[in-house]
Amino acid sequence: MNTKQLPDDSSSWKKKIVLFLLSQNVSLFGSSVVGFAIIWHITLQTSSGKWLMLFTVCALLPQVLISLWAGVWADRYNRKHLIMLADGFIALATLGLAVVFLLGYERLELLLVVSFVRSIGAGIQIPAVSALFPQIVPTDQLTRVQGINQTLYSVLMLLSPAVGGVVLGTMGIIGALFLDVITASIAIMVLSLLHVERVARTTEATSVMSELQAGIAYTFNNKLLKLVLICFGVSFFLITPAAALTPLLVERTFGGDVWRLTANEMVWTIGTMIGGIYVSLRGEFKDKILTAAICLVAFGITFALLGIASNFVVYLLIMGIAGLFMPVISTTQTVLIQENVEAAMMGRVFSLVQIVTGTAMPVAILFFGPLADIVSIASLLLVTGILLAVAGVGYQLTARRIGLMPQ
Repeated sequence: MNTKQLPDDSSSWKKKIVLFLLSQNVSLFGSSVVGFAIIWHITLQTSSGKWLMLFTVCALLPQVLISLWAGVWADRYNRKHLIMLADGFIALATLGLAVVFLLGYERLELLLVVSFVRSIGAGIQIPAVSALFPQIVPTDQLTRVQGINQTLYSVLMLLSPAVGGVVLGTMGIIGALFLDVITASIAIMVLSLLHVERVARTTEATSVMSELQAGIAYTFNNKLLKLVLICFGVSFFLITPAAALTPLLVERTFGGDVWRLTANEMVWTIGTMIGGIYVSLRGEFKDKILTAAICLVAFGITFALLGIASNFVVYLLIMGIAGLFMPVISTTQTVLIQENVEAAMMGRVFSLVQIVTGTAMPVAILFFGPLADIVSIASLLLVTGILLAVAGVGYQLTARRIGLMPQ
């Protein structure tokens, strides 16, 4: 069912979304900077793949595990307050670590513990953030706003590694931790200026487990939501080789110069930034399923071409083009969910999306990582690119077959 969700006091929605985007991107910037700083600090201190693996597990696994409950809380409580509490929880944990480090107890195990705690906070925050957008943005403006959000995200991802390196090099890991505390505090203060009501319940309050089961049943009994979740899972699994193994491909094929690895990351981010700008300027996609399907096919083609590119400049050009499609896919599918889910179920549905996307890539890297030492990465990109294009066609044909698109 297509539920039109009118934002509170729609005449002032632009002011509200500016405050919301400002608070979230300030928070994201601090978290990204400290994330890069922690990775590099661990790398410099240990030069150990095992430690990086432990950090990755601590940074990703808790937010996936907490997501189901976080979705229920996002539907049960005021989403703004939940986001502020999560930000405050993360900031306090980070501040505690900074103080302990200042006292001279600089142990890497503490970084893992705090990364675990920070991940719990992020897992609580993410479904609430996704669910809050339809409360403050008119339905016909959701695509444009998500495009702006994707553009801001890309800009931050472009800046964060550089800032993280500068902060780590000049102020050390303690300075990076304090920077995150400061940005989180600013984000909380900005968000406190935003007035958002709690979403009205459509059913009587029950236990958390009952509401959790209701959210799962609601999602998987809805043909559209089930198809989008499957599409997310398959797509993120097949995108993983291009997302995680291309630095290794560059090193093996073109050379391990730092500038080449940096260029590999930068052109992708610039591509996603341009894609986000395009989405925000376009403002709306009438057929979001067809748009996503076309972009998945294009993704697959560009990833396959990455595997056969023999010239580094050509490789970078293809990588940049591939980045264009990511914001379009992400935005169209996010807005498709926001437009078709009841307000009181929004948090639980997005928690399931977070679980699928948060699980698909780690599972894929466990599969493709060892395989990359047996089979050439170029071959992996070629095969997964073809499969991704097939998945795009399958997404569109399945949507048509089950009546989600006109015949």
